[in-house]
Amino acid sequence: MREFLKKWDLSAIYQIALVILDVCFINLCSVAALLVRFELSAVPVEYWESVRSMMIPNTIVTIGIFTVCRLYRSLWRFASAKELLYIGEACIGSFLFNAAAYFLTYKEIYRSYFVIYTIGLFLCTCIGRFSYRFVRMIYRSSVHSENVRRTMIVGAGEACNVVMKELEMSKQLDAKICCIIDDDPRKAGTYIHGVKVVGGRDKILENVEKYKINEIILAMPSAKKKEIQAILGICKNTDADLKTLPGVYQLVNGDVSVQKLRNVEIEDLLGREPIDIKTETIGRYVYDKVVLVTGGGGSIGSELCRQIAANGVKRLIIFDIYENNAYDIQQELKHKYPDLDLVVLIGSVRNSRKINSVFAKYRPDIVYHAAAHKHVPLMEDSPNEAIKNNVFGTYKTALAADRYGVEKFVLISTDKAVNSTNIMGASKRMCEMIIQTFSHRCKTEYVAVRFGNVLGSNGSVIPLFKKQIAAGGPVTITHPDIIRYFMTIPEAVSLVLQAGASAKGGEIFVLDMGEPVKILDLAKNLIRLSGYTVGEDIEIKFTGLRPGEKLYEELLMSEEGLQSTANELIHIGKPIDFDEDQFLKDLEDLYRAAYAEEEGMKEIVHKIVPTYHIRQEDVERDRKIASELMKDFSDTRSTLPSEFLNREHGER
Repeated sequence: MREFLKKWDLSAIYQIALVILDVCFINLCSVAALLVRFELSAVPVEYWESVRSMMIPNTIVTIGIFTVCRLYRSLWRFASAKELLYIGEACIGSFLFNAAAYFLTYKEIYRSYFVIYTIGLFLCTCIGRFSYRFVRMIYRSSVHSENVRRTMIVGAGEACNVVMKELEMSKQLDAKICCIIDDDPRKAGTYIHGVKVVGGRDKILENVEKYKINEIILAMPSAKKKEIQAILGICKNTDADLKTLPGVYQLVNGDVSVQKLRNVEIEDLLGREPIDIKTETIGRYVYDKVVLVTGGGGSIGSELCRQIAANGVKRLIIFDIYENNAYDIQQELKHKYPDLDLVVLIGSVRNSRKINSVFAKYRPDIVYHAAAHKHVPLMEDSPNEAIKNNVFGTYKTALAADRYGVEKFVLISTDKAVNSTNIMGASKRMCEMIIQTFSHRCKTEYVAVRFGNVLGSNGSVIPLFKKQIAAGGPVTITHPDIIRYFMTIPEAVSLVLQAGASAKGGEIFVLDMGEPVKILDLAKNLIRLSGYTVGEDIEIKFTGLRPGEKLYEELLMSEEGLQSTANELIHIGKPIDFDEDQFLKDLEDLYRAAYAEEEGMKEIVHKIVPTYHIRQEDVERDRKIASELMKDFSDTRSTLPSEFLNREHGER
């Protein structure tokens, strides 16, 4: 059999089978038309003779008509009303041939024969073509296995129609659509493909229990985020698996199918529309420019590189200290944009000589500074490293930008810079102060972009929760009342690019990120959406606030005002005034202390950033450590050049 299938195309075998079936139907209908006309009694011999003599020519011509009408080329698995029309046209063609042949050859036949024959041929052909679908429908209605996917569809629009057809036609026979939900009262009680619209969202829980639903498909690709959030808020109280369709543009393009269904992600519950950035403006800004991205291998940096590469950049320079990340984004961009002038360099922003050599050689027009230490707990234990990398890495890169004539310098900041309780946030606040100082003294336009937590980035909470759920729990949360703002990586990067395109110098751009999200709710939702029960299958464990962590983050300090921009979700915070000359002197002292590995770094930072709320227990701990060290070493400080602001120094 295998050798036979190799020699014959399966579609050809299928067509031959249909031809044989049609030959049987044509002759069966010819005989049946006589028997029906005479009610199964004796049929006159002359009629039998007329039909017998016409069997071969009628069969040959009718098969030819069927071929012309595409009855052997259609995919009957996906047959619709159009295929039904083709069958009707073919049967009418056979009717006209028979009528002409009988009368032109003067064969005896009764007139109603042609009508009965045509109706019988139409019905038999339909049965032959649609029997596969009938069998599947009967099978689905009779399936009572415990493993069957008893499905509820939310949304009775065109997307619902597409999903139902796809589920019916798919090879996955374990799916059974039991009911449909739609908030439109005019649709309540109506049927779509034989499935009833049982009511609005208030009927979801009732019908999940009634029909023992174990899968809910959200077929609302064009619905607003808040509406989806409200419906998912109801669905997550069930044990059913949740799936949703992609965007409506894919529906228009015909790309939506059962295979495109995806599990509901936690992003769907954030309750905020994606930020709308005009990519045309961004594209015009970076087009034909030399762009440098520091930290270009990280979560934000790599996405920056992707979006910049897609907008006709003259040359893209990726600068990162971690070679693995830099290699990954390099290979990705080389594959996707083979004509891109891409330069990937390994180095540290703390190394003045390296930074200056890069600027001198490549002369970038735009710099996106994403290189930074970002993990709050780690930086609490290594505050000197946070200062060296974040503060002075930014200073040295910004200084090189001015020295070598960069047009714009965009700093990636964070909401943790506002009223910070951790050294990482305080270091980023000093970075903003550096940008503000340079914007008043240099020709380069400096700007900072501040946003909250980024979903899916390295070290973010959702990947951690997913790993913990996959391991069987528990899911760990530091505090039951902790809340955070969230945004996606593409949103964050779009904001950064928009800032670069519209900055005039000295601004701090802030995204309106909607309502903050309670991390406990986020964890519960993710557990439920993963198909588990909170407290039974997966436990939630509270571990206590980590060093430097606070219950909520702020996007603006009370002294800062908000100025609107062309995008209603992007605002500009008014920078806080401070003594810039004193700040530069303080940086010199901070530089010496950081590279001398002095203890008490947090106290020094607090003097420079008054909004940094240092915890007294941290101060006492640092003092105790310093006191112990002084017993063993007479002098832990080294002599460093005081004029660091004006000289180039390598990484120490």
